[in-house]
Amino acid sequence: MPAPILSWPALPADAWAPTRDTLHRWTQIVGKTSLALRPRLNQWWQVPLYVGPRGLGTGPVPCAAGSFEVLFDFRAHRLRLFTSAGAEHGFALRPRSVADFYHEYRALLRTAGIDVQLWPVPVEVDDATPFAHDHHHASYDAAAAERFWDALLAADGVLREFRSGFSGKCSPVHFFWGSFDLAVTRFSGRPAPAHPGGVPHLADWVTRASYNEELSSAGWWPGGQGAEAAFYSYAYPAPAGFAGAPVRPAAAAFNAEMGEFLLPYEAARRAPDPRAAVLEFLQSTYEAAATLAHWNRDALEMP
Repeated sequence: MPAPILSWPALPADAWAPTRDTLHRWTQIVGKTSLALRPRLNQWWQVPLYVGPRGLGTGPVPCAAGSFEVLFDFRAHRLRLFTSAGAEHGFALRPRSVADFYHEYRALLRTAGIDVQLWPVPVEVDDATPFAHDHHHASYDAAAAERFWDALLAADGVLREFRSGFSGKCSPVHFFWGSFDLAVTRFSGRPAPAHPGGVPHLADWVTRASYNEELSSAGWWPGGQGAEAAFYSYAYPAPAGFAGAPVRPAAAAFNAEMGEFLLPYEAARRAPDPRAAVLEFLQSTYEAAATLAHWNRDALEMP
């Protein structure tokens, strides 16, 4: 089978910041549908969006009439809703306010016969204006959305490859709409101390349910608040010596303010082999966390 041809497009933060901030809130609106209707899973694994061939989707969500799926189609630039009865509904992704998107999305659910109560306030962002009143975030640059999607698709493939090397408890590769990042998390099997919380507009008990076990987490974040896109890796709780651990490639470094290792996306995409550079970063940062925290690596890793 031929190797996939992956696109690693440039994604400078300033070039698409308004679209990114608007899209962040749109994904929260759709993601909260899964939160409302799916049975709760450990580490909130019922709520993320998932990467597919055309965009970010919820996967099947149960409802009274069977199930449905909502998809951000970044090729056709449409929000699409499919039902298990065979119906399809949707509307165009175009420049429009969060408030406008929210009202049309609620109307779309009603048209499909889906009754759901959504928590109408964004989380994990400084500006928590309720969706129905947010007329400030109103950008959608289709070309920028496609570049974001191509980068996300490339990152998803590498994270899935990395995930295959672990036989212990491990999350799917999934997109958390709260933090707006793609993530995969490995667990040691041991409990962790209570997380201090403090995430903007997110209850501390929600955070503590996510971090109740010792973990090593990695992923890709498309940038925001002046910071550029990057691959990241952190441990909770961080073992002694983690910040000073040697990791690869040379462009990777520990960010003390964020408490995690970062590999700038721009450095990865410009590497002779971006896939190999990212895998090297993911593996070396995981090994630093697992070795320093004395994980039972022989039992948890696949040859």
